[in-house]
Amino acid sequence: MRFDLPNGTSVQALKDVSIDIQQGELLSVLGPSGCGKTTLLNIIAGFLAPTEGRISLKGHPVNGPDAERGMVFQQGALFEWMDVRANVSFGPRMAGRRESDWGSHVDHLLDVVGLKDFKEKAVYELSGGMQQRVALARCLANEPDVILMDEPLGALDALTREKMQSLVLKLWKETGKTIILITHSVEEALLLGERLIVMAPRPGRIHTEYRLPFADLGVNADLREVKKHPEFGPRREEILGMIWDMEEEIMGRTEESA
Repeated sequence: MRFDLPNGTSVQALKDVSIDIQQGELLSVLGPSGCGKTTLLNIIAGFLAPTEGRISLKGHPVNGPDAERGMVFQQGALFEWMDVRANVSFGPRMAGRRESDWGSHVDHLLDVVGLKDFKEKAVYELSGGMQQRVALARCLANEPDVILMDEPLGALDALTREKMQSLVLKLWKETGKTIILITHSVEEALLLGERLIVMAPRPGRIHTEYRLPFADLGVNADLREVKKHPEFGPRREEILGMIWDMEEEIMGRTEESA
């Protein structure tokens, strides 16, 4: 992906990025600011068309947004004037489906994300964590094949974030959906990615890839206990060091250009 600038120069946001994601995988993507994580997610979502190369889902090309790929943003992007149930059911209603077709599914999702007793509440009455639960349920109500998550838990406090991480793992196992998660948190990437990709910047590219046991362990365990796993600490320090070195290199380049 190359962005051409008005002054005639260009920025190579991504270069030679190739990923084959299996159905039902939970992939976390991590890297320093400016490495192209969100750009990559926007290409997968169909919001951006790559300058070169292609993206396909189940053998057919991705040429734009589609209900087969659901997006959960850092901020819920909810409809403030609708109640919780109306937000969650928005997709099926816009698709012209009758409530008899989607009603029980929406109510089940509200129960799964712990919002059954809040379905008639206005969005503005909910906490940040509860709003992100609404966003997750709304995404799932469209029954996408792939769920794309762009820093969905970044604005939450530590305790709420941990609860939401557990919920993401629970939904992943229960639904069998393919999930691609962008995050700046090394711990979150380790906890939620059965497969983790570390990206490097300038141009954005895949630097290192890991297969990890922590997501599977976290489905049925307290995430604080998962962090005590003998492999967790060393992996965290290894990746933190890797990203720190990238940040140092970026700062060095910036100082030289100045």
